[in-house]
This record gives sequence, C-alpha cells and structure tokens, in this order.
Amino acid sequence: MHHFPHLFSPIQIGNTTVKNRIFLPPLSTNLADKGYVTDALVEHYSNRAKGGVGLIITEVTTVEPVYTYLPGDMSIHDDSYIPGWKKLVDAVHQYDTKILSQLFHPAYMAFPIPGTPQLIAPSNVGPYYAKSAPRPATVEELHVIVRQFGEAARRFQQAGGDGVEIQAAHAHGLLGGFLTPLYNKRTDEYGGDINGRLRLTLEVIEAIRKQCGEDFIIDVRISGDEYSDGGLTLNDMIYVSKQLERAGVNFIHVSGGNTIKRGSSMPAPGTSPAPHAQAAEEIRRRLTIPVSTVARINEPWIAEELIANGKTDICMIGRPNLCDSEFANKAAAGKTDDIRPCIGCGRCLTGIMFGKPIACTVNPSVESDAIEPAPEKKKVLVIGAGPAGMEAAYTAKMRGHEVILCEKSQELGGLLRLASVPIGKQELCKVIKFMARRLKHAGIEIRMNCEVTPDMISSDFEGYEIICTSGAQPKVIKPFQCFKQTMTADDVLSGKGFPGRKIVILGGGSVGCETADYLAPLIDDRFPANRDVTVIEMTDTLMAGEGGAAKSVLTQRLIRKGVKLELNSVVTNVDATSITYEKDGKEHVITDADTLIFAVGYSPVPVDCSHAHVLGDCNQVGNLKDAITAAHHFAKAL
Repeated sequence: MHHFPHLFSPIQIGNTTVKNRIFLPPLSTNLADKGYVTDALVEHYSNRAKGGVGLIITEVTTVEPVYTYLPGDMSIHDDSYIPGWKKLVDAVHQYDTKILSQLFHPAYMAFPIPGTPQLIAPSNVGPYYAKSAPRPATVEELHVIVRQFGEAARRFQQAGGDGVEIQAAHAHGLLGGFLTPLYNKRTDEYGGDINGRLRLTLEVIEAIRKQCGEDFIIDVRISGDEYSDGGLTLNDMIYVSKQLERAGVNFIHVSGGNTIKRGSSMPAPGTSPAPHAQAAEEIRRRLTIPVSTVARINEPWIAEELIANGKTDICMIGRPNLCDSEFANKAAAGKTDDIRPCIGCGRCLTGIMFGKPIACTVNPSVESDAIEPAPEKKKVLVIGAGPAGMEAAYTAKMRGHEVILCEKSQELGGLLRLASVPIGKQELCKVIKFMARRLKHAGIEIRMNCEVTPDMISSDFEGYEIICTSGAQPKVIKPFQCFKQTMTADDVLSGKGFPGRKIVILGGGSVGCETADYLAPLIDDRFPANRDVTVIEMTDTLMAGEGGAAKSVLTQRLIRKGVKLELNSVVTNVDATSITYEKDGKEHVITDADTLIFAVGYSPVPVDCSHAHVLGDCNQVGNLKDAITAAHHFAKAL
C-alpha cells in the first residue's frame, strides 16, 4: 500500500499505461554534445527513471539544424542522432519508465551562435532582451518546419521513444510565439485570431500523427493563463485545449505565464505551491484526456492533494527530482523526511545560459549520489556546523572516516538559520533539518557549545585531519558607528538587535534587500506604526549578481511596500543624528532616522590553525551553493 495512493496509481495515456502520476518535465541540462546524446545525459535521465518517476519528458530537442536554443541542448534533426537516443531510451525503459522528447524550434529565442542567420518569429516582434528585431517566417518556411517536426518525431519513435511533447507554452519558441497575441501580429492564415494563431501547432500535431500512428503519445505544453495584459487568458486556453483534444492529443501539460513577465512561468522561491493548478483544474473539467500541472510541487503531499482534490491528473515534478533523484521512490516508501529538499531557488538553471551544466544548490552531485569508500580511513575533525560543515562531515563519514563535528553555538545551521528568516526564505529551514537528520542517522558525533581552541587541536585532536568551516562575520563601517543606533542585518535577523521605526539600510545586495523586506510593513497603508525603510546602494542595481524570478519578485515587493530605494548613492558623512549621502551630484541629508543597519557584506572568520583545510565562507564568502558544493567535493576526495 503506497503512502500516497492517488500519486502512485497508474494512468492511461492514449494506448500506454504509465505506472504513476509523477512525471519529469523538460529541464535543460547542457549535457548534450553538439545536439548528440552523451553518457552524462544517459546517466542523468536513467537515474531519475531508477528513482521511480513514471514518465520523463526530455529537455528541448531541436527539429532542424539552423537555430540552436542552447549550445548544450539536444537535437534530432537527422538520422545520425538516432543511435544516441536509442541508448537513452533503453536506459530509461529498463526501469519501466516511459520517455517523451520535447520537440522544439527556438525561433526568436535561439542562441546567438556566430553565423546564425536573422532569427525568425511569427512577426517582427522579439523578446524584451533581443538585440535586433526578428523577421516574420514565411508560409513556405512554416510548411518545411511542420514537416521537420513530423520527421523528428518519427526518428524518436525509431529510437524506441514513447511519444513527444510539443512546446507551445510561455510565449516560448516558434509554436508558443505563434499562439500568443503578444508576439503574433500576423493577418494571414497563421494569425489574426485564436484559430489562426493555433493553426501551426495543429499542423504539427497532424504531421506527427501521420508519421507515427495512433499508439505514439503526443502531449502539448501550454500556458493555461499568461497572467499578462494582452496575453492568452484562461478562457482562451480552455478553447485551445478543446481543439487540441479534437486533434488527437493524448494529454495536456498545463503550465502558465510567459517569458516576458518574469516569475510567471518559473515562480520564485517562497511563493505558493502549484501556481498553475487553478488553470489546470478548469481545463481538466472540460476534457476527457488527462491534464497535468507543473511548478513548485516540491513535496509529495502537495502532489497527492492536487490529484485527490481533482485539480489535476498528473503532477510534473522537475527541480525536486533534480535535487533528489530518488524523490519518487522515497515518497512511495513513506520516507518523506529523507527527501533532499528543493528550495526552489532556480540556481539549477542559472548557469545554463552561460554554458554550464545543470547544477543544484542543495545537491552538489546532481548526476550521482554515489560516494566511494576512502582507501585509507582517517580521523576527521570538522569545525563549524553550518551548511559547509554539515556537508563535509556527512560526506567524510560516508567515505568511511571517523568524524567529529564541533559547533560553538547550541544550534546547527550557521548563517543559514539567519538566511531563513526573511519573507519567502522559510524553505531554508528544511535544508537544516534534512542535513541534521542525515548527521544523526549516519552516527556522527556532534559536540554542541564546543569552541575548538588551538590547545584542543594539539592535544585532543592530535593526528586528525582538520576541516574548518567557521563561516563569515558581517562587515561594519566603523566611522559610521557614531550614529545613535547601529546594528548589522545579522543582528536584526537573529533578534539581537531591534530597530526603530525610521530605518536606513546601507547596502542593496541580497542581504540588505531581504532585511528591508523583513522590516517593511506588509502593506503600504500609511499606518502610523509602520516602519519607514530606506535602502542606500552605491551601484546602479539591486542585488548585483542575482537574477531571475527571486530578484524580480523581491524588487516588486519592496516597491509595493513603499521602501525607498536610493541607487547610485554614496554615504559621505554620518554623525550621531544625521546621515548624509550624495546622489546625481546632489547632497541629501536624513535627519529623522533612528537606526542605521549595515548590510555591506561579510568577511571570513580568521582560522587559527595552520594545517586546517579551510572551506565555505571562512575560505571565501559565497552563497549556499558555493558552500555545500566546495565541502562535498573536498570531503569526497578526502
């Protein structure tokens, strides 16, 4: 008896039975080689199949040779790709997992590889980041592309694949672009109204069905609602879904949003689970074929509830299956506390645009969790039980070493505990809880309230390999501490400092902005007790180095809350009662502030041991992913 009976019940997709309702949606990996399947790709997908998912949809697979979506993405535009695909399909099938390829034409979203011709689009409308306008595809070109989709599907079928997904969501790529009125301004048979905009997708479906027959699965990924003025609405997409069912599609993959409205298609961490479930439910009520939903379904109970409550038939669970390839198996066995928690940070895909392979903040070894036994067993002391220390201790123990972990405070987690305090960051608590549970189950000796001294290292821990992960400490600007009340952002988030009502925060990086968000009123309603918060940042941007949905959502929230954001601003003088800063050549003086908060970065905690291996922030200040990855790979080689 499964612990999640709805999630682990089989489902009929066309003429194919899939063993459960956990499907892996398409996520770019950058692991292909000039479009060809690599051993790394086979390992990546077969590990998810081994981990128990019912059906896998591969990442973007291009159907023609001219336009590349990402340099490391897959292709199937001629027969030379078939042997690699067969190897991948066979590897997945051995675990009774079905596999579809997501067929795609990037069009106006193609990667600007040198020599690429002018990009094509429905009209001469390109995405917001385009450097030049695309040209409208001709009708003759569209007829060729339709044939290419059909031929690509036939090749995947020859490789043993179970079906294909047609990507028409998110105003993304050629078909998504043709479907949305935001990009399609045509007045010929491929535009003008919703039937014209849908025509290209229907022709692609017809070509695939003609090439591959009735037993081949075809699903279409759509945005159930683009949540954008001028974009596709839920009512539009109910109509579109009915036409897709009539055209012989086997199931509908309901996503949402688009690439124009940041955070709508790939929602930010800390936002509501399953944001597209309402659209999926409304579409599902009007169809007889199955419907799936996707996005931020990070825990098995959420997926179970969605299916049990009639919101969806299938849950697409992507990033959590990257974070823990055994997600499905652990859920089926009721071992939910052992699932490595996905925090929804999106760093798995951050490096993709820069040619880096897929990665994960919480899982430093996305492709394989295997840890080889060390040839020589050692005694290991890990100093500091932040994320780097906990990861190093666990990995070293798995290598077979005898490990002692010492933490000078009474709690595990280090700075990660403070990072979980701001709004939308609560999922970081799960990481601490998961890592602590692993340490306990591994039988690692943990000494709390234990500050390791040089004397202890030379006596109690003589002969030990020393790994120091003592973290970082917040910087302050000493001349500015003359102000009547100063504290660091860490003081605020830890409860050690309690600011007043009129607050100035120095530093508009992630910590400064998250602290401002934490302190600002939830709504800007001019209530007398509301805090008044000003962020002063030297550069011309907030949260430099960050990107994507998290940055966008936090920035929007700060603006909505009435937080004053002073960019390109340099504080020139501080005395006991006033803060002076210069912006655009003009001097501004704040005379009514009662608290000055420093959020100006961190410096490594000095390490008082010459032969220690120094990891994490005490080596080089970075983010959570940096800390866990460095600790894991060091300990894996220890």
